[in-house]
Amino acid sequence: MKKLLTFLSAIAFSRALVLTTAWAAAGLLSPTLAFAQDPIFSQFYAMPLQINPAFAGSALAPRAGIAYRNQWTGFQSAYRTYAAYYEQSFDRLNSGIGFHLEGDNAGDGIFKTNRFSAGYAYRLKVNDFIALKLGLELGVHQVNINWDKLLFPDQLDAVNGISYNTEEIRPDVTSRADLDISSGLLLLSEKFYLGVGLKHLNTPNQSILRLKNNLVPGLPIRYTFHGGTEWVVKKGNKRQEPSFVSPNFLFVAQGPYKQLNVGAYASLGPVFAGTWFRHTFRNSDAVILLAGFREGPIKIGISYDATISGLANNAGGTFELTLGLVFKNKKRSDINDCTRMFQ
Repeated sequence: MKKLLTFLSAIAFSRALVLTTAWAAAGLLSPTLAFAQDPIFSQFYAMPLQINPAFAGSALAPRAGIAYRNQWTGFQSAYRTYAAYYEQSFDRLNSGIGFHLEGDNAGDGIFKTNRFSAGYAYRLKVNDFIALKLGLELGVHQVNINWDKLLFPDQLDAVNGISYNTEEIRPDVTSRADLDISSGLLLLSEKFYLGVGLKHLNTPNQSILRLKNNLVPGLPIRYTFHGGTEWVVKKGNKRQEPSFVSPNFLFVAQGPYKQLNVGAYASLGPVFAGTWFRHTFRNSDAVILLAGFREGPIKIGISYDATISGLANNAGGTFELTLGLVFKNKKRSDINDCTRMFQ
């Protein structure tokens, strides 16, 4: 503990790169002081399996997507997240499958997290107006620390600058992988949708340096609650996409961290846009602005998170870019749900 506090104090005079190094190192060297938090895409509709495994097969047509997120551009490569997914339904079995791949790069490669998961969802028709989907996801959660990029107190000198020699002993293992189990539930109707996602049910251990007699709390369970509705402005046809507005919300809680996104997504033919307000329950965090277009099966979106918290002057904003591919299915859904913003 004393060494960690000395470390954090010593780097106070350093630049953003050194500060980012401290953040990454602190979470690994003292797991009882830091709790991990999953990255959440502002364009959550473009990465549905990230928030809820029950979305697997919900489009009733094969679809895929990729996403890139650059968080806090005011810092040098603070957080960068990459993701890709594929999912499709099997109508005769009332089922869907999905695969999700995600990589999170913190501190310019100092701390990396990779996740790969495969999910299954079963669709139960309750009546002519309501359907229920139950999802289960199994995956691998892998963490890695680049020891060579860490800076320790004996490497910092206010007069001579940074030295590359340190007496800290390099650990034998700098990465680990664990099983990751998640589940979800999705309620679909023609007037609204509601969902609950539970990620990391087995709280996989992500500590690399085993301290405190291996008493590490593990990755906290992430609770996600989301929902929305859809107001049709103009019906679509074979030549043109429908126009609609979808008010929605996304609430995420993981360990001590909580966030609530409230806003609306609007589609006007081939063009779509959206805006959300994100609150972390400690402070107002950001205003999210979205714009994009779709042409045939291709859907492209770009968003910007304008930081409005105390970090605004230094952290900068957050950019996201998403690309989706949805293959049309001539068969209509047995339930006319209102999740077209996810399509």
